[in-house]
Amino acid sequence: MSELTIKEKDAIRESLRAYCAKYPSQNKASGSLKGVSAGTVSTILNGKYDSISDEMFRNIAAQVGTGNAAGWQIVETGAYQEIRYAMDDAQKWRNVTWIVGDAGCGKTTTAKQYEQEHREVFYILCSEDMSKAEFIREIARTIGLRSEGYTLRELWDLIIGELIQKELPLMVFDEADKLTDAVFHYFISFYNRLEEKCGIVFLSTDYIKRRMDLGLRHNKKGYNEIHSRIGRKFYQVDHTTANDIYSICVANGLKDKAKINEVIKESETCDFDLRRVKKSIHRVKRLNEK
Repeated sequence: MSELTIKEKDAIRESLRAYCAKYPSQNKASGSLKGVSAGTVSTILNGKYDSISDEMFRNIAAQVGTGNAAGWQIVETGAYQEIRYAMDDAQKWRNVTWIVGDAGCGKTTTAKQYEQEHREVFYILCSEDMSKAEFIREIARTIGLRSEGYTLRELWDLIIGELIQKELPLMVFDEADKLTDAVFHYFISFYNRLEEKCGIVFLSTDYIKRRMDLGLRHNKKGYNEIHSRIGRKFYQVDHTTANDIYSICVANGLKDKAKINEVIKESETCDFDLRRVKKSIHRVKRLNEK
């Protein structure tokens, strides 16, 4: 892996500066970053790079975002616009929304971009192997709280208190359908204590609909309460269309109609998964370079 240039480090520094501006203090911002001390953040922001490794710069870049990778242009597809609208509505009106969309429709990309562009927005990527302790500590870290020395109950109270003090906080839980029931139940407490004080958005595929139906049918603990708190309705976003793929191709440098049609046809076989689309565009562009 090649060494980072000063220009690249400067770009990461500015992204870090923008990231810190979303938090009430630099220390809070530092606390939200994995494996990054407050001293390291301060050193980079002051433009003193000599003692900071390239590995640390890359770690920070991966967490704070430094624009679109390799110049990739994000296009406002139908799904993108609907997800942005739902997140904006949840933040402004402090409501709860569960957004459902196809795998690869751009849910994560849209959510991360929204997080980068707005203050008091906190993104959590969920996973099926998350324990209750890991879930709570991940929320604490994301909002800038150090979790060392606290019991889970104490930390939970600190999280709630921190969010209540904010003006327009929004918590975004991506792939929330993957959480185990034990962790899933924390959402009930989360909602009960933050109702009308904090917006909450869940993102997932439509697997959650089947899981919710099954939980309701068998009267599983917590499912009726969670279903009620999201208004007993999921926010289904539009499917990606061929027109969306065309716009993505053009925005990312493909002008030849035959090449664009090639990408569209390939994407049709993959249910218009935008991850596949990105790879297809990359492949076509590389072939054109030869």
